[in-house]
Amino acid sequence: MSVLCWGRGAAGLRRALPPCGRPGLVAKEGTLGGVCGPRRSSSASPREQDQDRRKDWGHVELLEVLQARVRQLQAESVSEVVVNRVDVARLPERGSGDGGLQPPRKVQTGAKGASPVPCSGWAQRLEKDKWVQRMRIQQLKANLQMPVQSGEFKVLPKHLQVKPRLLSKQLAMFLAPESSWEEQLPRVLQEAPRKLSLDVGRAPSTEAQLSGQQQKLLAFFKCCLLTDHLSLAHHLLVTHHSQRNKQKLLTLDMYNTVMLGWARQGAFKELVYVLLMVKDAGLTPDLLSYAAALQCLGRQDQDAGTIERCLEQMSQEGLELQALFTAVPLSEEEQATVLKAVHKVKPTFSLPRQLPPVVNTSKLLRDVYAKDGPVSYPKLHLPLKTLQSLFEKQLCVELASKVCVVSVEKPALPSKEVMHARKTLQTLRDHWERALCRVLQETKNRLEGEVHKGQFSLYPFLCLLDEREVAQMLLEVLQGLPAPGESFTTLARELSARTFSRHVVQRQQLSGQVQALETYYRKYLHLLASDTKVPNPCLPRQYWEVLGAPEALREQPWPLPVQMELGKQLAEMLVQATQMPSSLNNPHGSSRLVPVLYHVYSFRNVQQIGVLKPHPAYVQLRETAAEPTLTFEAVDVPMLCPPLPWTSPHTGGFLLSPTKLMRTVEGATQHQELLETCPPTALHGALDALTQLGNCAWRVNGRVLDLVLQLFQAKGCPELGVPAPPSEAPQPAEAHLPQSAAPARKAELRRELARCQKVAREMHSLRAEALYRFSLAQHLRDCVFWLPHNMDFRGRTYPCPPHFNHLGSDVARALLEFAQGRPLGPQGLDWLKIHLVNLTGFKKREPLWKRLAFAEEVMDDILDSADQPMTGRKWWMGAEEPWQTLACCMEVANAVRSSDPAAYVSHLPVHQDGSCNGLQHYAALGRDSVGAASVNLEPADVPQDVYSGVAAQVEVFRRQDAQRGTQVAQMLEGFITRKVVKQTVMTVVYGVTRYGGRLQIEKRLRELTDFPQEFVWEASHYLVRQVFKSLQEMFSGTRAIQHWLTESARLISHMGSVVEWVTPLGIPIIQPYRLELKVKQVRGGIQSITYTQNGDISQKPNTRKQKNGFPPNFIHSLDSSHMMLTALHCYRKGLTFVSVHDCYWTHAADVTVMNQVCREQFVRLHSEPILEDLSRFLVRRFCPEPQKSSRCWEASLLKATLQAVPKPGAFDLERVKHSTYFFS
Repeated sequence: MSVLCWGRGAAGLRRALPPCGRPGLVAKEGTLGGVCGPRRSSSASPREQDQDRRKDWGHVELLEVLQARVRQLQAESVSEVVVNRVDVARLPERGSGDGGLQPPRKVQTGAKGASPVPCSGWAQRLEKDKWVQRMRIQQLKANLQMPVQSGEFKVLPKHLQVKPRLLSKQLAMFLAPESSWEEQLPRVLQEAPRKLSLDVGRAPSTEAQLSGQQQKLLAFFKCCLLTDHLSLAHHLLVTHHSQRNKQKLLTLDMYNTVMLGWARQGAFKELVYVLLMVKDAGLTPDLLSYAAALQCLGRQDQDAGTIERCLEQMSQEGLELQALFTAVPLSEEEQATVLKAVHKVKPTFSLPRQLPPVVNTSKLLRDVYAKDGPVSYPKLHLPLKTLQSLFEKQLCVELASKVCVVSVEKPALPSKEVMHARKTLQTLRDHWERALCRVLQETKNRLEGEVHKGQFSLYPFLCLLDEREVAQMLLEVLQGLPAPGESFTTLARELSARTFSRHVVQRQQLSGQVQALETYYRKYLHLLASDTKVPNPCLPRQYWEVLGAPEALREQPWPLPVQMELGKQLAEMLVQATQMPSSLNNPHGSSRLVPVLYHVYSFRNVQQIGVLKPHPAYVQLRETAAEPTLTFEAVDVPMLCPPLPWTSPHTGGFLLSPTKLMRTVEGATQHQELLETCPPTALHGALDALTQLGNCAWRVNGRVLDLVLQLFQAKGCPELGVPAPPSEAPQPAEAHLPQSAAPARKAELRRELARCQKVAREMHSLRAEALYRFSLAQHLRDCVFWLPHNMDFRGRTYPCPPHFNHLGSDVARALLEFAQGRPLGPQGLDWLKIHLVNLTGFKKREPLWKRLAFAEEVMDDILDSADQPMTGRKWWMGAEEPWQTLACCMEVANAVRSSDPAAYVSHLPVHQDGSCNGLQHYAALGRDSVGAASVNLEPADVPQDVYSGVAAQVEVFRRQDAQRGTQVAQMLEGFITRKVVKQTVMTVVYGVTRYGGRLQIEKRLRELTDFPQEFVWEASHYLVRQVFKSLQEMFSGTRAIQHWLTESARLISHMGSVVEWVTPLGIPIIQPYRLELKVKQVRGGIQSITYTQNGDISQKPNTRKQKNGFPPNFIHSLDSSHMMLTALHCYRKGLTFVSVHDCYWTHAADVTVMNQVCREQFVRLHSEPILEDLSRFLVRRFCPEPQKSSRCWEASLLKATLQAVPKPGAFDLERVKHSTYFFS
C-alpha cells in the first residue's frame, strides 16, 4: 500500500484519532531506510539511534510508512551485507481464545545464514504503538457505532435536539401541553419573561456591538435558513440555551431568526419551543417575533380567536400593527401570509399607503430637482435593441461570476513542449477538481459533526455553493497565484469574498429576482436609448422608482470573523487537495507526489506573515504552458450595459453582483448603519451623482492601444510607463564570492542582491498590473462599456472595476475615450489645442492665448507625432503625460485635416484641473484674500502658481538666514525650486506632518546630483520649517481653520467618541479610526490568522488618527460635494461629465459650459455657512445637556472649542465666477 493511497483513504481516520506522540511532527522521507536499510557503515550507537527515531513517532501516518518500509526490506535480498530483518507480529484472530486483542509478542529472525539476535528496541515500540492505535480504533467504533470502510469514517446521523431545557419551572409546564400547540402560542406570548439575577448580563442587541463569537452564531443561524438546515440551527440554539454560560451569547435576533424559519414551514411546535426559550432567557418578543407567530398562524389557516389573542398581547406590549409591514424586513409572500392572518380578525385592515416619492429639499439641490425650468437630460447614442442585447450579455457575465480574457503577453509558439505542458496542466486540474470535491465533502461531514456536538462550525456556509463550483473557484485562485506567493490572510479574504459574491448571485437566480430584473431593466432602457422617449423626462433614479421595481435582496456581508475563518478553511482545503508528481517528465512512473502549495513565513516590513507559495515545478509548468487566457471576477471588469441606478445604500451598480455604496475599511460596519438610518432623501444628491458618473459610455482608443502593445510585447519601456518584463530585472555583478572574500565585500554583495530582488519584485508587480489593464483593453476594444461608481467614507467617488478605468496612470487614461462623440463646434478645436499644451506641461504659467499660440507654433511636431509616433521626431515623448499627449495629437490632426473642423465629431475627453484644490476650499472657507489670490480664486491675467509663490517666500527666508551666517541656508543657495517644495505644499492641506514633509523634501534633494548629499538631512529639516512658516504667512486663514478642526477632533476623541459630520449634500460621514483590536482565530490548521477588527464600536478612538485625519477628510468631503453638484447640473444641461476627484472631464465643445457650472457651484457651495453648520452639528452631537460628572470640565472645554469658529476674512466669493484659471 503506497503512502499516497493510504493518505487518501485514511483522511477521516487522521482527523478522528488524536496523536499519541508529540504533535506537529512530519515524517521525513527515508527515515526508516537509514535504520534498517542496506548500509556499509554506521557510527551511531543503538541508544543514539533509538533517541533520534523516538522524536518522529506519534502519527498514524508515520506508523504506516514504517510498516511499508519494513515489508519492503523483508522482500529485498542483499548480497553485500547481512541485514537483521524485523518481522512484524500478527494480531491474533478473533475467537482464538485470547479474549480479544493482546499486546504483540516479540518475534525475531535473522537473515538466511545468520544467527538469531535480540529484537531491537525501536521495533518493539513500533508494535506496541500499532497495538495502541488499533485499540483506539476499536474503542471509537464501539462508542460512535461507525463502520470503518477503506480507512474512512462514515458518521451516522445523530439525534438532533428539538425540545429545550428550560430554567423556569412555570415555562417548563408548556413543554407538555394539554391542548394543541396552536392554542399554546398566545398563552406563551402572555407569559412574563423569566426574571434574571443581577449578575446575569444580556448580550447587546445591535449587531455592531456583538462579540466575534456572537456575530458568528447569528450568521450561522441566518445561513442555515438559506441552506435548508433549520433543524441544525434549532439544535445549536437549544444546546446553547441549555447551558447557562453559553446562553449569555444568545440574542433576541438569534431566537427570531430560527423562529422565522419555523414560521415559513408552519411548524407550530418548534416555533413555540423557540418562543419559550425567548421567555426563559428573560427577553421580550419584538415585532419580528410577532411577525413570525402571525405568519405561522396564517400558513395553518387558524381560527380567529388564537390570532386575536396574539394581536391583543402585541398591543399590550406597545407594538403597532402597522409597523409589522413597515419596520420588519419580510418578503412579499411573507407579508401576504401575515396579512391573511390579520384579516381574519380585522377584515378592514389595509397595508399602509405608499407615500409619493419625497423630493430632496436641500438648498444646494433645489435647482437639480426643480420641475420647472429648461431640462435636456442626455441620451445614449445607442438604440433600444442594441442596449437590450448588451444587457443580456452583461447578465450572462454576472450569472457566470467570471470573465475569460485573452492575454496580451506575446503568445508562445505552439511547439510540442508547449502543447504537452498545457495537456499536463489540464490533466492535473481535472484531478485536482475531483480531489477538491472529495476533500470538501469530507470537511462538510466533519463540520456537521461539530454542530451535532453543539459547536459553531462553517458547515452551512460550505453548503451555499455546489461542490464543483467551489472546486473551480479554488482552482481559479490557484491559477492566478503569483510565483512569489500570496499572503495567507489575503488569500483567505479573497476566497471568502468570492464565495459570498457567488452566493448572492445564485440566491437572486433561485428567488426569481433575475426575471423581475429583466422586466424592469428593459423598461428602464427607454429612458436612455437614443430612439425612444418617455412622457416625463427625469433622472434615472426617479424613473426607476416610478417603474416600481422591487427592492433588491438586502444581503449583508458576513461578519469579519466568519469571512476570515471561511477563507482560511477554503485555503487549507486547496493546500490539502492539490498535489503533483515530483517529476513531470515521468508522471506515470514511480515519482512521488508533492504539494503544489507550500506554506512558508516571510517578513514584510517588521511583521512575520504566512505565505502560500506555489511549487517551482508548478510555476515552471505554468510558464511553459503559457496559457493564452486570464480569468477575472465579473465585478473586476467594466460593464457591457449601463449600471443599475443607485436607489439606496444597497441597490445600484452591477446587475446582480453585490456592490457597496460606500467603501470602508475591513470590518467596519458603522458607515453602512449611518447610511441605512439617515433619511432616504438626504442621499439623493450622492445617489444621482454616482448614477450619472456611471452612465458615461466609454470605448478604447485602438490606435494608442496598438502602440502600447507593441512596446509591451517587446521589452517594455519604463520611461513611457510600459513596464519591462521581469527578465529585464538587474542582476548582481557577482553571483558568488570565494570563501576568502572580505566580510565587507560579502555584506556589500548581500545588499546588492537584496536591492536586485526588490527591483525584480516591483517589476513583476507593475508588469502584472499592466498585463491586466492591457488585456482588458484589448478584450473591450470593439465594445462600448460602462464604469459603475461608488464612494469612500468621505464621499469621494471611484469607479468599481479596479484594473481598467480613468483613475489610472497616464497610459491608462490615454486608452480611454468617450463612446459618444460631439461635434467640436466653434470653440472645440481651440480647447483641444489648449488641452494638448496642458498635457505637455511646457506652458503651465502662461495665459491661455499663449498656450494656443504655442500649439500653432509646434503644429508640425503635433502632426508628425500623430503620423509617425514611433519613427518620427517623437516630440510627444518629451511631455509630462506622453500617452495622453499622443492621443490628443491624433485627435488634433484628425480635426485640422477634416473639411470642416467645427463639424468634426470628437471623442477625446478634455480636462480642467483645479489649482491646488484643497487650498482653494480652505481659502474660500476662511474668505482669505491673500490665499485666494495664490490659488486662482481671484481673477488674474496669468495663472498664479502657489508652489512657485511658496518657493519664492522660502527663498526670502533663506537669504535672511544666509546673511546671518546660517551654514545650511548658505548651502541651499540656488537649490530652492518649485519642484523641491511642490509635494509638501500640495499635501500640507491634507494633513501632512513636518516629519512627512521632511521626507518629501529629502527625496527631492537627493534627486539633485549637484547638491552635496552630506547636507541632505540638515537641509530637509531646515526647508520643511521654512515651508510651513511660508504657508502660515500666505494662508493665515487656512492654518487657523486647520488648527480648529484638529483641536476639535482631539477633544472629541478624548471624550471617547469618533468624529462625525454631514456633508453639505447630506452624506453622513464617520471617521473609522479606532484603536485596533487584534483578534486571533481558532488555532489549528496551517496557521492562526490575526486580523484587525474595526467594526466594534466599543473600541476607543485612535486620537492621533482622529485629529490628523479630520482636516483632510473634511476638505475631501467638500471637494466631493463640489464635484457632485457640478456633475448633476452638467447632466441637467445635457453634458457628458466625469471626474478624477478635482479634475473634470467633458467634450471639447462643452468645456465653456462646464467651466461656468463648475464656478457657479463652487460659489453656491461656499455661500452656505459651512463652518457654522459644522459647529452646530458637532455641539449637538457631542455636547449633550450638562451633567454633574468628573468630566464636566472636559465637556465644557469641548463645547467652547467647537463654538469658537475662526472668523472669516473679506474675500468676495462672487469673484470666483470670473476667474479664468480657477479650473483650467
